[in-house]
Amino acid sequence: MRVAGVDEAGRGCAIGPLVIAAALFEEETLPALKEIGVKDSKKISPKKREKLAEEIKKQALDYEVFEIQPRVIDKVVFRSQPLRRLNYLETMVMAKLIRELHPEIVHMDTPDVDNLRCAEQVQSVIKYKVEVICEPRADDKYTSTGAASILAKVTRDQRIKELREKHGDFNSGYASDKQTQKFIAEYFSEHKECPDYMRASWATIQRHLKPFKQTKLTP
Repeated sequence: MRVAGVDEAGRGCAIGPLVIAAALFEEETLPALKEIGVKDSKKISPKKREKLAEEIKKQALDYEVFEIQPRVIDKVVFRSQPLRRLNYLETMVMAKLIRELHPEIVHMDTPDVDNLRCAEQVQSVIKYKVEVICEPRADDKYTSTGAASILAKVTRDQRIKELREKHGDFNSGYASDKQTQKFIAEYFSEHKECPDYMRASWATIQRHLKPFKQTKLTP
């Protein structure tokens, strides 16, 4: 049985991409991955995540990683079309990765509050028979999804590192992060435009853009 896990990292960040990963395995290889500590990436230290990511890549039949950049996220959020906002965008990217890996069964951490709707949306764009299981905290329940969460997190951590080296130390990029908030406030004290590595549609950024007459995005 070919089993795939799908998960994301960075959904709630004000800075940087949202990263979605999918990993495909033969079902019998999953217990060994669980044995070495593959689980929800949030419960693993950064160093261990990096080591596990290399082992996951070795054990996987195949894997895919896709980055959704801030401007793409802004476009769907600002458009505000019912049932076609960020949840739907994320679901469709997940479906794309599933199509490419062609598993028989997939466990995915649902981006939608409605698990069944999420599964139906995925299956509606996949033309072959696949069992889609969408559940909250799937990365904590299924080793395949935990593996995908590690690949997504390690990729996003690398992108955040690159952005910090280029633009300054904003720490995690999450809106709840005090250092991130300070970095954003200092940036907009000197600039009137939102840079392409920040999510202009996020409330954290919008607060700083409100004093200006219009939200202008840099190309």
